[in-house]
Amino acid sequence: MKNPTMTSKTITASAAGTWKLGDLTVNRIGFGAMRLPQNGEAFGTNTPSDRDRAIAVLRRAVELGVNHIDTAAFYFSSLRSANELINSALAPYPDDLVIATKVWPGRDPSGNWWWAEPGQLRGQVEENLRQLGRDHLDVVNLRVRPSRTGRSIAEHFAALADLRQAGLIRHLGISNATQEQLAEARRIAPVVCVQNPFGIGARPEDHALLRACGEQGIAFVPFFAIAGKGREAGASATDNDDILSIAHAHGATPAQVRLAWTLQRGPHVLAIPGTGNPDHLAANIAAGALRLTDDEMTRLDTL
Repeated sequence: MKNPTMTSKTITASAAGTWKLGDLTVNRIGFGAMRLPQNGEAFGTNTPSDRDRAIAVLRRAVELGVNHIDTAAFYFSSLRSANELINSALAPYPDDLVIATKVWPGRDPSGNWWWAEPGQLRGQVEENLRQLGRDHLDVVNLRVRPSRTGRSIAEHFAALADLRQAGLIRHLGISNATQEQLAEARRIAPVVCVQNPFGIGARPEDHALLRACGEQGIAFVPFFAIAGKGREAGASATDNDDILSIAHAHGATPAQVRLAWTLQRGPHVLAIPGTGNPDHLAANIAAGALRLTDDEMTRLDTL
């Protein structure tokens, strides 16, 4: 295909196809709000972003067909909150817009991290409701604490299941989780998505979890698909020669190749690339129209 950033025809999020989060249909290319509150692409710099630009990016995302936005109350800088920006930019919300958030971690006003006890999760859910101006949350992911890797999450997930029963949450997911934790959560309440780090170079166990989600009809929602090992700091300036050559062959960018590879792992795989740059936004969404060949997929699989 021609370079998606240069094509004369605007490519929208529908080019990637759709999937269901429970009873909510979303385009497979969504938007991650993590980078919106701070200046630059890196998370946690605490230098506030330009408010008007951030709001314009959100509105343009929806204009381009994005109907799945990922956020969290702990996405904030010294002056900006992702949830507040979403509320200001998009409320009253379109009927088809799905907003997913996550709880368990939190940050105090100075930016220091803390982790909620099960009984504190309601307060975190209500904080997201208040900031977003909603009476319920479409999807809430339990973001598993790193120290809980391989350990039970039942008590925390059950607390969220109670809030779902109370009508504060429509659907539940888990994040930073293992196959065993997914199975444990599903014994408590339905799970509509698993949100984990995943991209080119992912570990065998990450691929196994992606496949398991597909077999169970659960959405797999990678984050850091573009950033890779850069994680919160964003993508590095260098890319593998195979990625560069495949990008050149398609007239695309390396970031678009990374997103396309991720989406082609299965129809249940969603993407939530985040940016505060309107040009990067359009390029990320256009990646949903990029189709890699079987040979190209195989080359990237080996990286």
